[in-house]
Parts: sequence; structure tokens; C-alpha cells
Amino acid sequence: MNSWAGHAIWWHVYPLGFGPLRQIEQWLDYAVELGANGLQLGPVFASETHGYDTTDHFRIDPRLGDEADFDALITAARSRGVRVLLDGVFNHVGRSFQAPAHWFTGGDFEGHDSLRELDHSQPEVQDHVVKVMQHWLERGIDGWRLDVAYGVPPEFWRAALARVRETAPDSWFVGEYIQGDYPAILRETTLDSLTQYELWKAIWSSINDGNFFELAWALERHAAVLAAGVPMTFVGNHDVTRIASKLDDPRHLAHALAVLFTVGGIPSLYYGDEQAFTGIKEDRAGGDDAIRPAFPATPGELAEFGWPTYRLHQRLIGLRRRNPWLTYAVTTAPHLTNQAVALTSTHDGNWITTLLNLSDEPYRFPGIDPAAEVLESSADAGDPAVVPAHGWAVIA
Repeated sequence: MNSWAGHAIWWHVYPLGFGPLRQIEQWLDYAVELGANGLQLGPVFASETHGYDTTDHFRIDPRLGDEADFDALITAARSRGVRVLLDGVFNHVGRSFQAPAHWFTGGDFEGHDSLRELDHSQPEVQDHVVKVMQHWLERGIDGWRLDVAYGVPPEFWRAALARVRETAPDSWFVGEYIQGDYPAILRETTLDSLTQYELWKAIWSSINDGNFFELAWALERHAAVLAAGVPMTFVGNHDVTRIASKLDDPRHLAHALAVLFTVGGIPSLYYGDEQAFTGIKEDRAGGDDAIRPAFPATPGELAEFGWPTYRLHQRLIGLRRRNPWLTYAVTTAPHLTNQAVALTSTHDGNWITTLLNLSDEPYRFPGIDPAAEVLESSADAGDPAVVPAHGWAVIA
């Protein structure tokens, strides 16, 4: 994997909701103080409405600014050591996208009549995608999130990425995959990473259901993914209900974050989640609006209620930064009940254990060394083996 990608923690922004590029630039210090060193941008190219109906891959959407604004954002990010990831929407385009008829399959993307599917068997389509990726890499970005990568043949990605890597060998590519044989996908596509939706689902539903057996099972499968590549892990993004709304009990938000930051993978944080924003995705026109809100001009204009969650993120990201090997760690569950789990993450002789308790009573975990160091926790219980009701701890 790229020398830098294993150290990346992305702050994921949906620009057409958040605000113009110059405004995003004003939030870079906020992201760095959070602990992120990567800016993952949703669609920034000219489009008809929401950004995923592209009309021109070589032009910045005028609602966000222009090329000078983009260059300024890249320069500002680089000056802070922040990598930039762009959203490549190459499965489909908007109705007004100008291209010869043979570039299209003749079908719509997943029943959306505003989106035309590209025909990836056409050499000209691959040439176009390669040119787009090369163009913006030359303009200073560091990689691509490939939207609806699951809708594109693996051989297309394998061929296209080989061409792009010839001129940009240090670039990084993550594909959007909702489900499937993740290790096989990584091998067949040669992608560096993919979106770990299976782990995302297991995190929130195991907490809501009081069923950590689901999480343990998902982490077994996660280990197989890590053997093939390092997936992008997350508890929220631009396509799903926010984690603060997804969890039934707000006391368990920290539990979800503790898992995210102590298991293998490359974490991505969706803007606003670090401020405990709520928002429910709905299956209707405009149903994404609640999860893609505008941000104020400056961090000082955020509501007070969100800052404790921001500081919790800082603590857990700080733990991750002090243990960079966690990117590649394999996690097992040496102690497991429905509502209590010990998750031990190991790599190259390093280890930490995350203790989670969802019950209404303190829980004593067996086999914990009384001299174990508590790295982070919900409360100082004195005994590292005892986790308070609805509490959590990370020990070493």
C-alpha cells in the first residue's frame, strides 16, 4: 500500500451540502485539530443537481467555485499536510452529459431516469475515465473514491488503474462496495481499498440489539479483508442515516467510535458526526437533505452541544495516532457475551483491548491484568477489569 495511506484519517465532506470550496478551506484547521490528515470530498464537478449527475468531469461545479478556488483549497491542504481525495462518479452521468451514443448502455442507473449508465466495454469510456483521474491527480489530489464501483466490471478498474498508476504511482483508490466477497474484489480490481459496509452495519446493529456476537462475526470476516487490502472504515457517510440517529441509546455513541478507532482499517469521519449531528436518510426525493447539511462559515458558529463529542473524537483519534499499527491490526473477541465484549487488536507484537459494556450494571471482565494501563475510558473505575454500566475502556 502507498507509504502515506496507512496513516490517513479522512474527514469526509459533501461539498454541495456543506458549502463552497473557499468555505471548506476555512475548516481545514478544524479538521486537523480533530486529528484528521485527509479531506475526502464528495462530488465537486459540474452536475445537474446533487453532484452524482455529472455533466463535465473537467469543470468545477459553479455552485462550489471555480478552478482558482480548487487550486487554493489544494494549496491550503498541502500546507497543513492534509491529503485530498475526490469522488469519481464514473458508473453513470447526468442526462445532459455530452458524449457519443455508443458511450451509453441505453439503461438508467438503478431506475433513476436522470442518470445514464456508461458502457464500460467501450475503450473510449475507459480513455475518458483515465484522463479525468490523471488530470486531477496532476492538479494536486492524492486519490479517488470510486462511486458505485460495484456497478463497473472488475477488469475495467484493473486496466484503468494500471494506466493511471503509470503516471501517479503514489495515488490511492478506494471503491464503493456495499456487499460481496471483499477480498476477491480487492484482488480482481487491484483497488487499494473499499468501503467496509459490512463492519459499519455490524457496529450499530450489534449495539442496538445487544448482540455483540454479530460484531465478533463481522470482525472475523474483517480480518480476511485486511489480508487482501486495507478497507475504509466508517460509522457514517453521505448515503446513510447519521450514527447519532442510528443508535437507539445516545450513551452508546462512544462504543461505536471506540470500535472504529481500535480495529484495522483506514477511518473516514463524516462531517458533523464529530459534533453529534443527527439526520435520517429517507427513501424519497430530497431524502438525503437531512444528512447533507450546510455548515456555518466558521467553527465558532457551531452549537455548544456538539463539542463534547468532538473532544471524544480527538481522544480516540489521538489513541489511534499513538498506535499507528492499528491500521493493520486483526481483532478477535477473547471474551464475548450479548452485552459485553473484549476486543483485542494485535499486529507485529503490539496489542490493545477494547472493553464494551451495554448493560445497566458494571461488568467485570475476566482475565484482565490488574496492572493493565487504561489508555482511554468513559470513567475512571480504578480497577481496569471493571467497566461501568453503559461504559467502555481501552487498555494495554
